[in-house]
Amino acid sequence: MESVAWIYATCAGVVALFQLALAYGAPWGQWTLGGQYPGKLPLAVRFGAMIQSALVLAMAASVLHRAGVIESWPGWTFWPAMALTALTLIGNLITPSPRERRLWAPVTAAMLVSGLGVAFWG
Repeated sequence: MESVAWIYATCAGVVALFQLALAYGAPWGQWTLGGQYPGKLPLAVRFGAMIQSALVLAMAASVLHRAGVIESWPGWTFWPAMALTALTLIGNLITPSPRERRLWAPVTAAMLVSGLGVAFWG
């Protein structure tokens, strides 16, 4: 199941890099938060993107831990990570931004499927 966990981690890495780019001023606001901030995100929202980047990497660590790839991570974090991944997928499916929906819904769907694969077939 390690390879399935790496699918989750790779997708999470892409999300984290995207969020970091937003945090540092990349003009990609139309691809996130329902497209309500085209161009650069406001400073307070950019701070949130930085936190989101760290959170998604922590979620990847929880999946990698569950798959036995890493050892020093709290095991209880796996199911909260899966719940947050599911909520993120729902948000990406119902966002008013077609760009965000087309880009991030498949990524978060891959994350959810691979994470659940680790849970039930690992």
